[in-house]
Amino acid sequence: MSPARIIILAIALVAGLAAALLISRPSKTPAVTKYEPAPTTEVLIAAVDVPVGNRLAAGDLRWIAWPLASLPTGVIRREDAPEGEAEFVGQVARAQLFGSEPIRREKLIRTDASGFLSAILPAGKRALAITTDSRGANTAGGFILPNDRVDVIRTTRDDSNSKDGSPPFSEAVLVNVRVLAIGQNVQEKNGDKVVVGETATLELDPHQVDIVTLAQKTSSLSLSLRSLQDAGDQSPPASEGGMTLVRYGVTSKGVKP
Repeated sequence: MSPARIIILAIALVAGLAAALLISRPSKTPAVTKYEPAPTTEVLIAAVDVPVGNRLAAGDLRWIAWPLASLPTGVIRREDAPEGEAEFVGQVARAQLFGSEPIRREKLIRTDASGFLSAILPAGKRALAITTDSRGANTAGGFILPNDRVDVIRTTRDDSNSKDGSPPFSEAVLVNVRVLAIGQNVQEKNGDKVVVGETATLELDPHQVDIVTLAQKTSSLSLSLRSLQDAGDQSPPASEGGMTLVRYGVTSKGVKP
């Protein structure tokens, strides 16, 4: 056999052995990354939208698993209230609850036999309804909604000058007053931006109740809608001090009796 053939045969033999070794070598198993599930806890949420003032029914609540790392403060956990669904059924929504929103105790009211309006009134406050024009003539054209802030304006005629045919004058008897309801609506309905009613229910303190009751008996009352920027002012509604009077188109200062 010639030397060339011997070399070719040797090369072929070496290549075959190398291929056999590669085939017989066990393949490396790819590394598997293990993911540990994040710890969760069961949280009570609203199963459906619950309008303000509605009583919770059994189907309005449900439990879901919530990651502990992003757990909001104040929510109700099953480990803290295992009978939570039964505990909160029948309570009244103090504010609008949206579907999948975690339930907080401060958004619910246990009214028992009391009415909803008396339950949402802060301590020391009173609810007083005043008559309004259903066409919106004395309620900012009907655009005043529950929870808006308003000024209460009375319009009357000066009896001392009534014989002279003097025109009526107006004054603000209360400012920065919260509207609790328009008619029997305590919130806008179905996204409607106009709420029409025959009465406006105001949140007042006892002294303000006396002022508005007297003003309603002796004059005509109107509501002046305040800007949202002013409505955010948390200072208490004014009920004392000087009043702005408008007589014959001239502004002057008057003092409340």
